[in-house]
Amino acid sequence: MDPEILAGKPIVRGTRLSVEFVIGLMADGWSEADILRNYPALSHEDISACLAYARDALRSEKTYPSAA
Repeated sequence: MDPEILAGKPIVRGTRLSVEFVIGLMADGWSEADILRNYPALSHEDISACLAYARDALRSEKTYPSAA
């Protein structure tokens, strides 16, 4: 994360593509092959790192039952 790039959002190293953007493509149904074809600066390892980051962020997220 670099506060000078995308306001400090986590990005893929060496790019200006955010982890959120890559995960969003996958959520929209893009395959890894689609992403790599359209964003040749990315690698399989980059996509795996995005998924690992999302996993770790969710793992550390705290949830609480609603009062209702």
